[in-house]
Amino acid sequence: MKEDNELIGKYSTESQILHGEFTTEKWDYSHHIIPPISCSASYRLDSVERGALGFEDFARPSQIEHAPIYVYDRLDEPTRSMLETRLAKVESGEVGVCFATGMAAISAVFGVCLRTGDRVTGHTTLYGCTFSLFENWFPRMGLGVDLVDMRDLDKLRDAIRPETKTVYFESPANPTLELIDIAGVRTVLDEINADRDESDRVRMVIDNTFATPFCQRPIEIGCDIVLHSLTKNIGGFGTDMGGVVVTSSELEGDLLLYRKDFGGAMSPKVGWQILTYGLPTLPIRVRHQTRSAYKIAEYLENNPKVARVNYPGLESFVQADLARKQMLDFDGDFAPGNMIYFELASDKREDAVSFLNWIGKNSYALTLAVSLGQLRTLVESPTNMTHFVVSDEAKEKSEMSPTGIRMSVGIERAADIIADMESAFESI
Repeated sequence: MKEDNELIGKYSTESQILHGEFTTEKWDYSHHIIPPISCSASYRLDSVERGALGFEDFARPSQIEHAPIYVYDRLDEPTRSMLETRLAKVESGEVGVCFATGMAAISAVFGVCLRTGDRVTGHTTLYGCTFSLFENWFPRMGLGVDLVDMRDLDKLRDAIRPETKTVYFESPANPTLELIDIAGVRTVLDEINADRDESDRVRMVIDNTFATPFCQRPIEIGCDIVLHSLTKNIGGFGTDMGGVVVTSSELEGDLLLYRKDFGGAMSPKVGWQILTYGLPTLPIRVRHQTRSAYKIAEYLENNPKVARVNYPGLESFVQADLARKQMLDFDGDFAPGNMIYFELASDKREDAVSFLNWIGKNSYALTLAVSLGQLRTLVESPTNMTHFVVSDEAKEKSEMSPTGIRMSVGIERAADIIADMESAFESI
Protein backbone atom coordinates (compact mmCIF):
# COMPACT_ATOMS: atom_id res chain seq x y z
CA MET A 1 0.00 0.00 0.00
CA LYS A 2 1.23 3.50 -0.75
CA GLU A 3 2.64 5.38 2.21
CA ASP A 4 0.06 8.12 1.86
CA ASN A 5 -1.76 9.26 4.99
CA GLU A 6 -4.53 10.77 2.86
CA LEU A 7 -5.70 7.26 1.99
CA ILE A 8 -6.60 6.63 5.63
CA GLY A 9 -9.69 8.84 5.48
CA LYS A 10 -11.73 6.25 3.56
CA TYR A 11 -11.37 3.67 6.35
CA SER A 12 -13.47 3.36 9.52
CA THR A 13 -12.36 4.87 12.82
CA GLU A 14 -11.95 1.37 14.24
CA SER A 15 -9.45 0.43 11.53
CA GLN A 16 -7.65 3.74 11.94
CA ILE A 17 -7.05 3.29 15.67
CA LEU A 18 -5.70 -0.20 14.97
CA HIS A 19 -3.36 0.64 12.07
CA GLY A 20 -2.63 4.30 12.73
CA GLU A 21 -0.76 6.36 10.16
CA PHE A 22 1.87 5.07 7.74
CA THR A 23 4.29 7.82 8.64
CA THR A 24 4.65 10.25 11.49
CA GLU A 25 6.98 13.08 12.37
CA LYS A 26 7.31 11.43 15.77
CA TRP A 27 8.95 8.28 14.44
CA ASP A 28 9.16 6.39 11.16
CA TYR A 29 7.86 2.93 11.97
CA SER A 30 6.29 2.05 8.62
CA HIS A 31 7.88 -1.43 8.56
CA HIS A 32 6.65 -2.42 12.01
CA ILE A 33 3.42 -4.42 12.26
CA ILE A 34 3.28 -3.47 15.94
CA PRO A 35 4.42 0.04 16.93
CA PRO A 36 7.90 -0.15 18.48
CA ILE A 37 8.68 0.89 22.03
CA SER A 38 11.40 3.34 22.94
CA CYS A 39 12.56 3.51 26.55
CA SER A 40 15.24 6.07 27.21
CA ALA A 41 15.24 8.56 30.07
CA SER A 42 17.57 10.82 28.09
CA TYR A 43 18.73 11.10 24.48
CA ARG A 44 22.12 11.44 22.81
CA LEU A 45 22.71 14.95 21.45
CA ASP A 46 25.20 15.64 18.66
CA SER A 47 25.64 19.26 19.72
CA VAL A 48 24.98 21.69 22.55
CA GLU A 49 22.99 23.76 20.08
CA ARG A 50 20.59 20.86 19.43
CA GLY A 51 20.07 20.34 23.16
CA ALA A 52 19.49 24.05 23.68
CA LEU A 53 16.90 24.09 20.90
CA GLY A 54 15.11 21.14 22.50
CA PHE A 55 14.75 23.03 25.78
CA GLU A 56 13.90 26.24 23.96
CA ASP A 57 10.93 24.48 22.40
CA PHE A 58 9.33 24.32 25.84
CA ALA A 59 9.83 28.05 26.33
CA ARG A 60 7.98 28.84 23.09
CA PRO A 61 6.14 25.59 22.13
CA SER A 62 3.53 27.32 20.01
CA GLN A 63 6.26 28.43 17.59
CA ILE A 64 7.87 25.02 16.95
CA GLU A 65 8.44 24.54 13.23
CA HIS A 66 10.66 21.46 13.17
CA ALA A 67 10.46 17.76 14.03
CA PRO A 68 10.56 16.96 17.77
CA ILE A 69 13.94 17.08 19.45
CA TYR A 70 14.00 14.44 22.16
CA VAL A 71 16.15 15.46 25.10
CA TYR A 72 14.60 13.95 28.23
CA ASP A 73 11.62 11.63 28.76
CA ARG A 74 9.67 14.02 30.99
CA LEU A 75 9.68 16.61 28.21
CA ASP A 76 8.68 14.35 25.33
CA GLU A 77 9.45 10.92 23.87
CA PRO A 78 8.29 9.00 20.79
CA THR A 79 6.25 6.06 22.15
CA ARG A 80 4.03 8.22 24.33
CA SER A 81 3.76 10.70 21.46
CA MET A 82 2.39 8.00 19.14
CA LEU A 83 -0.30 7.18 21.71
CA GLU A 84 -1.14 10.87 22.10
CA THR A 85 -1.57 11.26 18.34
CA ARG A 86 -3.94 8.30 18.16
CA LEU A 87 -5.96 9.37 21.21
CA ALA A 88 -6.41 12.83 19.74
CA LYS A 89 -7.60 11.23 16.50
CA VAL A 90 -10.15 8.96 18.14
CA GLU A 91 -11.53 11.83 20.28
CA SER A 92 -11.72 14.21 17.28
CA GLY A 93 -9.28 16.61 18.94
CA GLU A 94 -6.20 18.32 17.60
CA VAL A 95 -3.71 17.22 20.26
CA GLY A 96 -3.41 14.79 23.14
CA VAL A 97 -1.08 15.05 26.13
CA CYS A 98 -0.63 11.98 28.33
CA PHE A 99 0.03 11.91 32.06
CA ALA A 100 0.89 9.28 34.65
CA THR A 101 -2.70 9.05 35.98
CA GLY A 102 -6.16 10.39 35.29
CA MET A 103 -5.94 12.71 38.31
CA ALA A 104 -2.64 14.10 36.99
CA ALA A 105 -4.45 14.93 33.74
CA ILE A 106 -7.31 16.63 35.62
CA SER A 107 -4.87 18.64 37.74
CA ALA A 108 -2.99 19.71 34.62
CA VAL A 109 -6.12 21.07 32.95
CA PHE A 110 -6.93 23.24 35.95
CA GLY A 111 -3.27 24.18 36.25
CA VAL A 112 -3.20 25.65 32.74
CA CYS A 113 -6.74 27.07 32.63
CA LEU A 114 -6.97 28.76 36.04
CA ARG A 115 -5.19 31.52 37.92
CA THR A 116 -5.48 32.53 41.58
CA GLY A 117 -8.94 34.00 42.11
CA ASP A 118 -10.59 32.02 39.29
CA ARG A 119 -13.50 29.68 39.85
CA VAL A 120 -14.83 26.39 38.47
CA THR A 121 -18.51 25.61 38.06
CA GLY A 122 -18.95 21.85 38.40
CA HIS A 123 -21.71 19.28 38.51
CA THR A 124 -22.77 18.06 41.95
CA THR A 125 -21.87 14.44 41.21
CA LEU A 126 -18.15 13.87 40.79
CA TYR A 127 -15.51 11.20 41.25
CA GLY A 128 -14.36 11.14 44.87
CA CYS A 129 -10.76 12.18 44.17
CA THR A 130 -11.88 15.07 41.97
CA PHE A 131 -14.16 16.19 44.80
CA SER A 132 -11.18 15.93 47.16
CA LEU A 133 -9.08 18.06 44.79
CA PHE A 134 -11.75 20.75 44.89
CA GLU A 135 -12.35 20.48 48.63
CA ASN A 136 -8.81 20.07 49.99
CA TRP A 137 -6.45 21.69 47.51
CA PHE A 138 -8.25 24.42 45.60
CA PRO A 139 -8.69 26.63 48.71
CA ARG A 140 -4.91 26.50 49.29
CA MET A 141 -4.34 27.75 45.74
CA GLY A 142 -6.90 30.53 45.93
CA LEU A 143 -9.33 28.81 43.57
CA GLY A 144 -13.08 28.55 44.07
CA VAL A 145 -15.66 25.91 43.12
CA ASP A 146 -19.43 26.20 42.70
CA LEU A 147 -21.20 22.85 42.44
CA VAL A 148 -24.69 22.83 40.93
CA ASP A 149 -27.02 20.32 39.32
CA MET A 150 -25.98 20.88 35.73
CA ARG A 151 -28.90 18.87 34.44
CA ASP A 152 -30.75 22.16 34.95
CA LEU A 153 -29.16 24.54 32.45
CA ASP A 154 -30.75 27.56 34.13
CA LYS A 155 -28.96 26.67 37.36
CA LEU A 156 -25.73 26.35 35.43
CA ARG A 157 -26.22 29.77 33.84
CA ASP A 158 -26.95 31.37 37.21
CA ALA A 159 -23.91 29.75 38.85
CA ILE A 160 -21.36 31.15 36.40
CA ARG A 161 -19.67 34.23 37.83
CA PRO A 162 -17.28 36.74 36.25
CA GLU A 163 -14.44 34.76 37.90
CA THR A 164 -15.57 31.46 36.38
CA LYS A 165 -13.13 30.16 33.79
CA THR A 166 -14.11 26.49 33.43
CA VAL A 167 -17.25 24.40 33.57
CA TYR A 168 -16.43 20.84 34.60
CA PHE A 169 -18.49 17.65 34.65
CA GLU A 170 -18.57 13.92 33.97
CA SER A 171 -21.15 12.36 31.67
CA PRO A 172 -22.18 9.75 32.57
CA ALA A 173 -21.39 10.92 36.10
CA ASN A 174 -19.51 8.77 38.60
CA PRO A 175 -21.17 6.84 40.21
CA THR A 176 -24.87 7.49 39.58
CA LEU A 177 -24.67 7.80 35.78
CA GLU A 178 -26.79 10.90 35.27
CA LEU A 179 -26.01 12.66 32.00
CA ILE A 180 -25.20 16.27 31.18
CA ASP A 181 -26.50 17.76 27.94
CA ILE A 182 -23.21 18.68 26.27
CA ALA A 183 -24.83 20.61 23.42
CA GLY A 184 -27.01 22.44 25.94
CA VAL A 185 -23.98 23.46 28.00
CA ARG A 186 -22.31 24.67 24.78
CA THR A 187 -25.28 26.95 24.11
CA VAL A 188 -25.11 28.44 27.61
CA LEU A 189 -21.36 29.05 27.37
CA ASP A 190 -21.66 30.61 23.92
CA GLU A 191 -24.16 33.10 25.34
CA ILE A 192 -21.84 33.95 28.23
CA ASN A 193 -18.66 34.06 26.15
CA ALA A 194 -20.27 36.44 23.67
CA ASP A 195 -19.80 39.20 26.25
CA ARG A 196 -16.23 38.21 27.21
CA ASP A 197 -12.82 38.75 25.70
CA GLU A 198 -11.30 35.69 24.03
CA SER A 199 -8.69 35.40 26.80
CA ASP A 200 -11.44 35.45 29.45
CA ARG A 201 -13.80 32.88 27.94
CA VAL A 202 -15.25 29.95 29.90
CA ARG A 203 -14.02 26.55 28.71
CA MET A 204 -16.07 23.37 28.88
CA VAL A 205 -14.16 20.41 30.35
CA ILE A 206 -15.55 16.86 30.49
CA ASP A 207 -14.25 13.68 32.05
CA ASN A 208 -15.29 11.14 29.39
CA THR A 209 -13.90 8.08 31.21
CA PHE A 210 -17.22 6.29 31.75
CA ALA A 211 -18.40 6.68 28.15
CA THR A 212 -15.01 6.19 26.41
CA PRO A 213 -14.53 7.65 22.92
CA PHE A 214 -16.24 4.56 21.53
CA CYS A 215 -19.55 5.63 23.09
CA GLN A 216 -19.22 9.43 23.04
CA ARG A 217 -16.94 12.08 21.51
CA PRO A 218 -17.71 15.34 23.32
CA ILE A 219 -15.49 17.58 21.16
CA GLU A 220 -17.77 16.80 18.21
CA ILE A 221 -20.70 18.08 20.30
CA GLY A 222 -18.98 21.29 21.39
CA CYS A 223 -16.71 20.49 24.33
CA ASP A 224 -13.35 22.29 24.59
CA ILE A 225 -11.33 19.78 26.61
CA VAL A 226 -11.80 16.03 27.09
CA LEU A 227 -10.17 14.02 29.88
CA HIS A 228 -9.75 10.29 30.37
CA SER A 229 -8.37 8.04 33.00
CA LEU A 230 -6.53 5.65 30.69
CA THR A 231 -6.35 3.26 33.65
CA LYS A 232 -9.98 2.40 32.91
CA ASN A 233 -11.67 1.27 29.70
CA ILE A 234 -9.12 2.61 27.22
CA GLY A 235 -6.27 0.77 28.99
CA GLY A 236 -8.78 -2.01 29.46
CA PHE A 237 -6.77 -4.71 31.19
CA GLY A 238 -6.29 -3.30 34.67
CA THR A 239 -2.50 -3.44 34.50
CA ASP A 240 -1.40 0.15 33.87
CA MET A 241 -2.26 3.66 35.01
CA GLY A 242 -2.46 6.76 32.85
CA GLY A 243 -4.43 9.84 31.89
CA VAL A 244 -4.85 12.02 28.83
CA VAL A 245 -6.02 15.51 27.94
CA VAL A 246 -7.39 15.95 24.41
CA THR A 247 -8.03 19.48 23.21
CA SER A 248 -7.11 22.09 20.61
CA SER A 249 -3.52 22.89 19.68
CA GLU A 250 -3.96 26.22 21.49
CA LEU A 251 -3.35 24.55 24.87
CA GLU A 252 -0.70 22.03 23.85
CA GLY A 253 2.24 24.24 24.79
CA ASP A 254 0.98 24.99 28.29
CA LEU A 255 0.07 21.35 28.92
CA LEU A 256 3.54 20.15 27.88
CA LEU A 257 5.14 22.88 29.97
CA TYR A 258 3.00 21.92 32.96
CA ARG A 259 3.97 18.27 32.58
CA LYS A 260 7.65 19.20 32.34
CA ASP A 261 7.60 21.39 35.44
CA PHE A 262 5.15 19.49 37.67
CA GLY A 263 6.08 15.98 36.57
CA GLY A 264 3.47 13.29 36.17
CA ALA A 265 4.67 12.10 32.76
CA MET A 266 3.43 8.72 31.60
CA SER A 267 6.04 5.98 31.31
CA PRO A 268 6.72 4.98 27.68
CA LYS A 269 6.26 1.34 28.69
CA VAL A 270 2.74 2.14 29.87
CA GLY A 271 2.07 4.20 26.75
CA TRP A 272 3.16 1.28 24.57
CA GLN A 273 0.84 -1.16 26.39
CA ILE A 274 -2.16 1.12 25.91
CA LEU A 275 -1.21 1.90 22.30
CA THR A 276 -0.69 -1.75 21.40
CA TYR A 277 -3.29 -3.62 23.44
CA GLY A 278 -5.75 -1.23 25.06
CA LEU A 279 -6.91 1.24 22.43
CA PRO A 280 -7.08 -1.17 19.44
CA THR A 281 -9.33 -3.60 21.36
CA LEU A 282 -11.60 -0.91 22.85
CA PRO A 283 -14.47 -1.35 20.32
CA ILE A 284 -14.47 -5.14 20.68
CA ARG A 285 -14.44 -5.04 24.46
CA VAL A 286 -17.03 -2.29 24.90
CA ARG A 287 -19.44 -3.84 22.39
CA HIS A 288 -19.37 -7.14 24.29
CA GLN A 289 -19.58 -5.43 27.67
CA THR A 290 -22.53 -3.31 26.52
CA ARG A 291 -24.48 -6.35 25.36
CA SER A 292 -23.96 -7.93 28.77
CA ALA A 293 -24.79 -4.68 30.58
CA TYR A 294 -28.20 -4.58 28.86
CA LYS A 295 -29.03 -8.07 30.13
CA ILE A 296 -27.77 -7.40 33.64
CA ALA A 297 -29.59 -4.06 33.90
CA GLU A 298 -32.85 -5.70 32.80
CA TYR A 299 -32.35 -8.46 35.36
CA LEU A 300 -31.76 -5.90 38.11
CA GLU A 301 -34.77 -3.84 37.06
CA ASN A 302 -37.01 -6.87 37.53
CA ASN A 303 -35.44 -7.94 40.84
CA PRO A 304 -37.71 -7.18 43.83
CA LYS A 305 -34.64 -6.60 46.02
CA VAL A 306 -33.55 -3.67 43.84
CA ALA A 307 -35.19 -0.26 44.21
CA ARG A 308 -33.54 1.69 41.39
CA VAL A 309 -31.39 0.94 38.35
CA ASN A 310 -29.54 3.62 36.42
CA TYR A 311 -28.32 2.43 33.04
CA PRO A 312 -28.50 4.69 29.95
CA GLY A 313 -29.58 1.76 27.79
CA LEU A 314 -32.82 1.07 29.68
CA GLU A 315 -36.06 2.55 28.36
CA SER A 316 -36.87 3.48 31.96
CA PHE A 317 -33.70 5.59 32.25
CA VAL A 318 -34.84 9.11 33.13
CA GLN A 319 -32.59 10.70 30.50
CA ALA A 320 -33.10 8.04 27.84
CA ASP A 321 -33.70 10.58 25.06
CA LEU A 322 -30.49 12.47 25.87
CA ALA A 323 -28.56 9.20 26.07
CA ARG A 324 -29.70 8.23 22.58
CA LYS A 325 -28.80 11.68 21.31
CA GLN A 326 -25.20 11.95 22.51
CA MET A 327 -23.98 8.42 23.36
CA LEU A 328 -23.21 7.13 19.87
CA ASP A 329 -20.49 4.79 18.62
CA PHE A 330 -18.26 5.36 15.60
CA ASP A 331 -21.05 4.21 13.27
CA GLY A 332 -23.67 6.47 14.85
CA ASP A 333 -25.41 3.63 16.70
CA PHE A 334 -26.59 3.98 20.30
CA ALA A 335 -23.82 2.95 22.71
CA PRO A 336 -24.82 3.21 26.40
CA GLY A 337 -21.62 1.63 27.71
CA ASN A 338 -20.76 -0.88 30.41
CA MET A 339 -21.44 1.01 33.67
CA ILE A 340 -24.48 0.32 35.89
CA TYR A 341 -25.56 1.91 39.17
CA PHE A 342 -28.27 0.30 41.28
CA GLU A 343 -29.69 0.64 44.79
CA LEU A 344 -31.08 -2.08 47.00
CA ALA A 345 -34.73 -1.97 48.03
CA SER A 346 -33.57 -2.15 51.62
CA ASP A 347 -32.54 1.18 53.16
CA LYS A 348 -30.08 -0.56 55.46
CA ARG A 349 -26.42 0.08 54.74
CA GLU A 350 -25.68 -3.29 56.37
CA ASP A 351 -27.55 -5.10 53.59
CA ALA A 352 -25.38 -3.52 50.92
CA VAL A 353 -22.28 -4.44 52.91
CA SER A 354 -23.50 -8.03 53.30
CA PHE A 355 -24.32 -8.24 49.59
CA LEU A 356 -20.85 -7.05 48.58
CA ASN A 357 -19.07 -9.09 51.25
CA TRP A 358 -20.74 -12.22 49.92
CA ILE A 359 -19.40 -11.34 46.48
CA GLY A 360 -15.95 -10.64 47.89
CA LYS A 361 -15.75 -14.04 49.57
CA ASN A 362 -17.80 -16.33 47.33
CA SER A 363 -18.27 -15.00 43.80
CA TYR A 364 -16.37 -16.28 40.78
CA ALA A 365 -17.73 -14.06 37.98
CA LEU A 366 -17.94 -10.89 40.11
CA THR A 367 -15.05 -9.13 41.82
CA LEU A 368 -15.32 -6.74 44.76
CA ALA A 369 -12.82 -4.04 43.77
CA VAL A 370 -12.58 -0.37 42.90
CA SER A 371 -11.67 0.96 39.44
CA LEU A 372 -13.63 0.10 36.33
CA GLY A 373 -13.36 -0.74 32.65
CA GLN A 374 -11.40 -3.94 33.17
CA LEU A 375 -11.89 -7.39 31.66
CA ARG A 376 -13.41 -8.58 34.94
CA THR A 377 -16.77 -7.37 36.25
CA LEU A 378 -16.11 -5.13 39.26
CA VAL A 379 -18.55 -4.01 41.95
CA GLU A 380 -18.09 -1.57 44.81
CA SER A 381 -19.95 0.64 47.29
CA PRO A 382 -19.35 4.30 46.34
CA THR A 383 -20.53 5.77 49.65
CA ASN A 384 -18.19 3.49 51.59
CA MET A 385 -15.27 3.32 49.15
CA THR A 386 -14.54 5.50 46.10
CA HIS A 387 -16.65 8.43 47.32
CA PHE A 388 -15.99 8.07 51.05
CA VAL A 389 -14.33 11.52 51.13
CA VAL A 390 -17.54 13.17 49.86
CA SER A 391 -19.54 14.76 52.68
CA ASP A 392 -22.94 13.33 53.60
CA GLU A 393 -24.57 16.56 52.42
CA ALA A 394 -22.82 16.34 49.05
CA LYS A 395 -23.72 12.65 48.72
CA GLU A 396 -27.36 13.54 49.25
CA LYS A 397 -27.17 16.26 46.56
CA SER A 398 -25.52 13.72 44.27
CA GLU A 399 -28.39 11.27 44.87
CA MET A 400 -26.01 8.63 46.23
CA SER A 401 -27.67 6.04 48.46
CA PRO A 402 -25.96 4.12 51.29
CA THR A 403 -27.19 0.99 49.50
CA GLY A 404 -25.98 2.13 46.08
CA ILE A 405 -23.68 -0.20 44.15
CA ARG A 406 -21.54 0.66 41.13
CA MET A 407 -20.92 -2.08 38.61
CA SER A 408 -18.41 -2.12 35.77
CA VAL A 409 -19.42 -4.98 33.48
CA GLY A 410 -16.55 -7.08 32.16
CA ILE A 411 -16.30 -9.69 29.42
CA GLU A 412 -17.59 -12.70 31.38
CA ARG A 413 -20.75 -14.35 30.07
CA ALA A 414 -23.75 -12.35 31.28
CA ALA A 415 -25.50 -15.48 32.54
CA ASP A 416 -22.59 -16.25 34.87
CA ILE A 417 -22.63 -12.72 36.27
CA ILE A 418 -26.39 -12.88 36.87
CA ALA A 419 -26.12 -16.29 38.53
CA ASP A 420 -23.57 -14.97 41.03
CA MET A 421 -25.71 -11.89 41.65
CA GLU A 422 -28.71 -14.11 42.32
CA SER A 423 -26.73 -15.96 45.01
CA ALA A 424 -25.54 -12.66 46.49
CA PHE A 425 -29.12 -11.39 46.72
CA GLU A 426 -30.12 -14.57 48.54
CA SER A 427 -27.57 -13.68 51.23
CA ILE A 428 -29.52 -10.57 52.30
